[in-house]
Amino acid sequence: MKPILTEVCVDSVDGVAAAAAAGADRVELCVALSEGGLTPSSALIEHALQVCGRTEVNVLIRPRGGDFCYSTSELQVMRSDITTAREQGAHGVVIGALTPAGRVDEAALSDLLEAAGSMPVTFHRAIDMALDPIAAVELLKQYAVKRILTSGGRPTALQGATVIRQMVSEAGDELTILAGGGVRAHNVAQLVKLTQVKEIHFTAFLTNDSPMTYRSPHLTLAADGSDYQ
Repeated sequence: MKPILTEVCVDSVDGVAAAAAAGADRVELCVALSEGGLTPSSALIEHALQVCGRTEVNVLIRPRGGDFCYSTSELQVMRSDITTAREQGAHGVVIGALTPAGRVDEAALSDLLEAAGSMPVTFHRAIDMALDPIAAVELLKQYAVKRILTSGGRPTALQGATVIRQMVSEAGDELTILAGGGVRAHNVAQLVKLTQVKEIHFTAFLTNDSPMTYRSPHLTLAADGSDYQ
């Protein structure tokens, strides 16, 4: 039996280095984890690739928080971000787009896949916001998508395990289902058993206290009040 592949979501160069040192097979590189992840800067991609060693770096392409229904201008930005990631040597990109009706936006997907070229593409958790995730898997098999990141449409992958197992069955050998969302050391074995996935996605949540000794008592700039974390 092949070992389970591990992917870690990180938002810093130090996070990439730590994931590589821990033996992660792959990282999903992003920023703004509190927003569910946004596109990292080109400089962050550059420096992440310098410290990743044998760990692959997949770059999240998401121009803003909120829904996954994108305007023409947003898709243009996403295309440019994909091109930048590809030219810098990223190992893959992570994308996703939905129509207002909650289905995979095939026109947007085709456009983004064209920009990705031969890079491996992961369809991200936009699928968890879709009207019918199983139908979305069936549709994505028609496109050059390598894997799908999902929690089975639930807050955690363990809660969505039944749906993830159905997605694995629908994907067959054509797509890899990557289970993510609330995955921890204490529940990963149970999740793998229930879903039969071959790849697991962890998020590296670690909050470091700011070295600032002066802290303004008058305002906070972060929506969640985390200016000094």
